[in-house]
Amino acid sequence: VQLQASGGGLVQAGGSLRLSCAASGRTFDNYSMSWFRQAPGKEREFVATILRYSGITYYADSAKGRFTISRDNSKKTMYLRMNSLKPEDTAVYYCKAKSSRDYWGQGTQVTVSS
Repeated sequence: VQLQASGGGLVQAGGSLRLSCAASGRTFDNYSMSWFRQAPGKEREFVATILRYSGITYYADSAKGRFTISRDNSKKTMYLRMNSLKPEDTAVYYCKAKSSRDYWGQGTQVTVSS
């Protein structure tokens, strides 16, 4: 599967963005999908995941209450709605598909100004 992340940009603190991760290739439904992020000088960290089949979601503490992960299997696309953005949310956001192995997208930059 190939993944293409998009939707990043520059936003003021308190603003919102919606990221998209479009998949191509094999059946999207069979993949659990996740968002990770990596800020400058820091390690890549987990943000949110949505499981295949059940659609159960999990969030990092930093994302709970502000971010919403979702997927549209008919469009082979995953989303991350981010509200109440903070400067510390500034990072490159990556999407990941997981079945028997992990597949990563190329990342999209999110910059939150104070």
